Amino acid sequence: MRVLRTVMQQSGVAFGTSGARGLVSAMSDEVCAAYIQAFVCTVKTAFTFSQVAIAMDLRPSSPAIAEACAKMLCQLGLEVIFCGAIPTPALALFAQTRRIPGIMVTGSHIPFDRNGLKFYRPDGEITKSDETDMLACALQPLAETAISLPAEDMQAREAYIQRYTSLLGEQALAGLKLAIYQHSSVGRDLMHRLLTELGAEVVCLARSDTFVPIDTEAVSMEDRQRGLDWAAKYQVDAIISTDGDGDRPLISDEKGQWLRGDIVGLLTAKALQVTHLAVPVSCNTAIEASGFFRQVMRTRIGSPFVIAGMQALQQSGASSVAGFEANGGFLLGSHVPQTAGLAPLPTRDAVLPIVILLSQVKTQDKPLSQLVAALPQRFTASDRLQSFPTESSQALLTRWTADPAGLQQALQLPAHIVQMDTTDGLRAELASAQVVHLRPSGNAPEFRCYVEDVSQAAAQSLLSHVMQQLKAFA
Repeated sequence: MRVLRTVMQQSGVAFGTSGARGLVSAMSDEVCAAYIQAFVCTVKTAFTFSQVAIAMDLRPSSPAIAEACAKMLCQLGLEVIFCGAIPTPALALFAQTRRIPGIMVTGSHIPFDRNGLKFYRPDGEITKSDETDMLACALQPLAETAISLPAEDMQAREAYIQRYTSLLGEQALAGLKLAIYQHSSVGRDLMHRLLTELGAEVVCLARSDTFVPIDTEAVSMEDRQRGLDWAAKYQVDAIISTDGDGDRPLISDEKGQWLRGDIVGLLTAKALQVTHLAVPVSCNTAIEASGFFRQVMRTRIGSPFVIAGMQALQQSGASSVAGFEANGGFLLGSHVPQTAGLAPLPTRDAVLPIVILLSQVKTQDKPLSQLVAALPQRFTASDRLQSFPTESSQALLTRWTADPAGLQQALQLPAHIVQMDTTDGLRAELASAQVVHLRPSGNAPEFRCYVEDVSQAAAQSLLSHVMQQLKAFA
């Protein structure tokens, strides 16, 4: 009997921190069909449905993958609702509202030669337990049929825009001048329309017909300089962007300095008056130091773990729950005081933190840089070594976990290690109050490094030093 586990091992297309990812060359129609069958098989054990929604990002490979998914869904007797090229959270909202499964064709921020699939049950993202169940599902071959994607259903796009125009109200951002770094983000036109409808003056920049893999946790030197140049040229209140599938925000202040995603999340949660948070272990310790929240639960990295943390908080009695990641993606786990009419959306979202921060700039009459400066001053930076085999990074972490002195020597750390956390990867706290966190990516062969220090310059210097030492092990 052929099962998904066999297909995964043979193709190299495998589950990461959020969905399945692999080389485009490996994501054949048969491989995509196998994942779709396993997903449907698993979800049907808990839900009854006759429709499945599909959406995609703007990668050149996405339309063909979406079509392969649609063929298998039709073969399984299910109606396909094609939502077009829209942000992942827009698809998630649509699926949640309709109480049907959703499939997003996206590789998020990883290079264009890779792609992936994100899966949504009628009640939200699939869990790690669902992934395990999918691996054992029996598969049938994909039939030779000439089925194409149906015409785009605009309801998902419209509902997502309406969610935020209703939240803030007409002309809520009037008087703000914003720039949108469009690149190849699937949400670039939607974002322009939304911010314009909210009354902002909008300038669109750097639109690209070639896919650009923007990683909001590792902003390139080129994009850092672009931010500074654009802010000086256009005199904007903020520059707005997202990653490829629109679930991670990238926001600069009025000076063109890109805000770290966990700082975006912290400011958003504060503005929403959230009382209980679930955040990954890699996030800035200013979250606890701020004193804004009754409880902060630290989790492994990846939205499934943050969602599990939010659920645990709710089960313990918390009524105002949210989460966010170091990449800036914000997960609304419950109704919260400032958005009583806003339905929870427990998946990464880029638009909620963007509009909330912009509304804070407007209502408080303070630039973003001042809102950031009012927080406890702990600074983070991160980067990644690409094309670093996962087996190699895991072997290094296993060795260094057992030998902290060896880790300190190998990376020439500036102080001795006083504590290590292996919740996800290896997070070392130094006697100097600095933090170095190493972790293999769950989505691609990349070795990620996160650091924390007392100033942004110090954090960047520490990051550059550690990355240079890591290169010796590549």
